[in-house]
Amino acid sequence: MTLDLYTQTGEKKGSVQVSDVLFKAPLNEELMRLAVVRQLANSRQAGAHTKTKAEVSGGGKKPWRQKGTGRARAGSIRSPLWRGGGIIFGPRSNRNFTLRMNKKAVRGAMMSALSQKAAEGSVFVLEGYEAKGPQTKTFAKVLQRLPQHRSLLVVLSKKDDVLEKSARNLPAVKTLTAAYLNTYDLLRFDKIMFLADSIKAAEDCFLN
Repeated sequence: MTLDLYTQTGEKKGSVQVSDVLFKAPLNEELMRLAVVRQLANSRQAGAHTKTKAEVSGGGKKPWRQKGTGRARAGSIRSPLWRGGGIIFGPRSNRNFTLRMNKKAVRGAMMSALSQKAAEGSVFVLEGYEAKGPQTKTFAKVLQRLPQHRSLLVVLSKKDDVLEKSARNLPAVKTLTAAYLNTYDLLRFDKIMFLADSIKAAEDCFLN
């Protein structure tokens, strides 16, 4: 399979040969769904937290004697039945939302998502990006010359401070190294742009 290759000036230079295993894998929608649900669940944090009757301050003294008052028995004013008491089965901050998925399935879902994007013509390659330093305006002008997109995922071979700092203030652009390619990011962005050297990095990472 081949992907279109563009220069920094927006000129279409030709095409790049890529692996069919990575960019032309069978489509598996259910596997992609499971991978997205897993990633969102694993990034979820439990913020809400309620106290049980053991954690609410006070309530150490028995409100009244057990017998002889004519009232129902009560052992603590912090009983869940009382106003100001503890909460039964409320949300806890130690709740674990983690979902597990085997490595082969995670990789298969990522390849399926990448192949779907490639089949739609939403994946292209940038020959390289050169700039004197991090500058959002310069990078934004480069993107304007490339295929039109509503949102863009930029795939790098390794950490690149100049490009990452240039892109981080653009609301619809995200940078990601090839080793961290994932189903969720591939599906939620309109276009995927690989830097030329990141193609080999992705193939080395996922095909070996």
